[in-house]
Amino acid sequence: MTLNGNWNYPTPIRFGAGRIRELAEACQALGMQRPLLVTDKGLAGLPITVSAVDALVSAGLADSAPAAVFADVDPNPTGDNLDAGLRHYRDGGHDGVVAFGGGSGLDLGKAIAFMARQTRPVWDFEDVGDWWTRADSDGIDPIVAVPTTAGTGSEVGRAAVLTNTDTAEKKIIFHPKMLPGIVIADPELTVGMPAAITAGTGMDAFAHCLEAYCSPHYHPMSQGIALEGLRLVNEYLPRAFERADDLEARAHMMSAAAMGATAFQKGLGAIHALSHPIGAVHHTHHGTTNAVVMQQVLDFNRDEIVKSMAAASRYLGIGKDFDAFRARVGELNRLLGIPASLGALGVIDPDLDALTRSALADPSVGGNPVEMTAENTRQLLERCL
Repeated sequence: MTLNGNWNYPTPIRFGAGRIRELAEACQALGMQRPLLVTDKGLAGLPITVSAVDALVSAGLADSAPAAVFADVDPNPTGDNLDAGLRHYRDGGHDGVVAFGGGSGLDLGKAIAFMARQTRPVWDFEDVGDWWTRADSDGIDPIVAVPTTAGTGSEVGRAAVLTNTDTAEKKIIFHPKMLPGIVIADPELTVGMPAAITAGTGMDAFAHCLEAYCSPHYHPMSQGIALEGLRLVNEYLPRAFERADDLEARAHMMSAAAMGATAFQKGLGAIHALSHPIGAVHHTHHGTTNAVVMQQVLDFNRDEIVKSMAAASRYLGIGKDFDAFRARVGELNRLLGIPASLGALGVIDPDLDALTRSALADPSVGGNPVEMTAENTRQLLERCL
């Protein structure tokens, strides 16, 4: 079977090995004449990034490599990163963004394009009610997204997660036009990804699919995508973790990441409601944090999801009931070297009351099958520790 295709759901996706060669043409297709490539510090000097920037320069879309790149992006991107990126973008006269990398580079790149010509602060566009309608839709510049990990699925998302350093809170910034106009999903870009990043980002994709699948909201298209995404991660993440050059496994994981982010239009839940404030305060890796709390959240939701998880177990071929699915999550975590608790992850002496308040304020709580309260959320955090 050839793992190659052109897809238009949820946005045009150019999927397949070697398709990064289409980057310049993709920018031109969206009308960009001077794109800014936004990535993180770790990727900025790597060959995959250098080659991408050279392609923009060769196509006449950039004067030089330094002028075409912004890489001052933290692992959990912040409002300060956004301010610096906007200064670089505006000073350079850029007219579009290539969001390149894992979740941090993708989210900040999308946020820069979104805020390119807005006049209100970014926090005015948090994913609350209809706050997105405050934005000037004509002030949003085009985006080409190029994922280099298989996890967040931000390349097919309509939001960016930014940390407000003044309040130590992660905020979800949302607008429908933040969805990239073209995605280049080239699994060759993920070959050689460090094993720990493969594990953490892969379990992030698994968490997206799992929470979308368990969400009580009605969205049968997302439900089907989530279930197949779970199967792909279960089957191919251990292979990608063990063999960095397994291109077939990398391709299926890249698909699963996009599927998870597409599926969670149906909703997220307690996994993300916990991991967002934990990451904001304790600077833990988002996907790894999701994996650490996953089994406890499954237990938390058990009464509401026992039948659906039994169906998922049968579909994945791992058993016939809830307990089989929960056990498989534990097995995956052990195979991937995921810490067994938040304490082992480095969350030491946390302010549980503050984390509880932040978790309950996170938009993800609305998609959890069991209502989250101050009492049960604090108890859940204690069990995760």
